[in-house]
Amino acid sequence: MGARSGAPAAGARRRSGQLPVPGVRPGYQALLEDAGVDAVYIALPNAAHAEWTLRALEAGKHVLCEKPLAANARQAEEVAAAARRTGLVVMEGMHYRHHPLAERMRVLAREALGPIIHVETANCWPVPRFDGVLYDYGLGGGATMIAGCYAIDCLRLVGPGEPVVTGARALLRGPGVDRAMTGECVFPGGATGRFRCSLWSAARPSISVRVTGERGELRVSGYLMPQVFHRLVLRAGGETRRERVPGEPTYLAQLRAFAAAVLSHGRVRTGPENAAATLRLIDGFYRHSGLRPRGLG
Repeated sequence: MGARSGAPAAGARRRSGQLPVPGVRPGYQALLEDAGVDAVYIALPNAAHAEWTLRALEAGKHVLCEKPLAANARQAEEVAAAARRTGLVVMEGMHYRHHPLAERMRVLAREALGPIIHVETANCWPVPRFDGVLYDYGLGGGATMIAGCYAIDCLRLVGPGEPVVTGARALLRGPGVDRAMTGECVFPGGATGRFRCSLWSAARPSISVRVTGERGELRVSGYLMPQVFHRLVLRAGGETRRERVPGEPTYLAQLRAFAAAVLSHGRVRTGPENAAATLRLIDGFYRHSGLRPRGLG
């Protein structure tokens, strides 16, 4: 399901001649009504994710939806309830979670560092495309939605429990739309957390994780696309260890996991409950920065 919320047929027909596409439907609803379709991939603007995921579930289709799964936590919770009711698979496209590096980070943070003191994650890169969906509030845009969702999800992955938002600061592109965000939080037990994201700011590009514990520190760069490049350094117990974690491309691993879940009716690691937990933090960071969460008018 295409990149815009309008009728997709004309563009789809143009592209279908370049790809092994068996057919084109005149609209999204027609696709959902096709009895030969078992599952759909939703890559619409963020504001349309929940609506079309819910429609797909009601039509009996499994769903792989781009991140974030919804415009806000309430919508994600509605999707989670619908997934439970229908018994269909819903996977949020947090592709990096399907590379072995993600699990390696999680395990090292819990087992090698002792009690965790502080966690920092970042996803900062320049995207000076100001006339598209990225900076459009009505379409669910903003740096925290586009880039920060990865860093916030990763904060939850490596941190010691579910954090609570304590503060946030935003740089604006326009009214209500962030081009960069820094957020603070606290984990159960008192460990602190911080995330940074930007689509346009003075911040240097950074896709990084730093976890500090009583016995050492874990640093990872390139966690988002580790098949292209990543670096993992663990300093603990007076020793320094560097690792490279092999794995297939994240998007391919994600697709394999989705197909396996559909075929076996199994669980997925990036299901709607996980997405709702991340979106609760996103909503909280927006509110603490003085901005409205997406999808609220």
